[in-house]
Amino acid sequence: MYGTVARMKIKRENLDALRAEFDREDYPATPGFRSSSVLVPDKFNDEVIVAVFFEDRASYVKNASDPAMHERYLAYRKYLEADPEWTDGEWITTQ
Repeated sequence: MYGTVARMKIKRENLDALRAEFDREDYPATPGFRSSSVLVPDKFNDEVIVAVFFEDRASYVKNASDPAMHERYLAYRKYLEADPEWTDGEWITTQ
């Protein structure tokens, strides 16, 4: 599995709008998409962490370079205080 973790700076008052924007996204129809999760830390300090999972790197890269993905990014970027900090890589499942 392949994907990304994004650290996103966001003010508390924009958190519900960001959640609503993520709920509108059409990721389930994206080839290779597995799931995504948003972590809102207990000690919220204007930051959330987003994890996104794809079947493989090729699916992830294809989605990342899709103009439709850029439009989705612009839709939620307006709620953030800065560009996200992205960390891409291979997810290794442990038990």
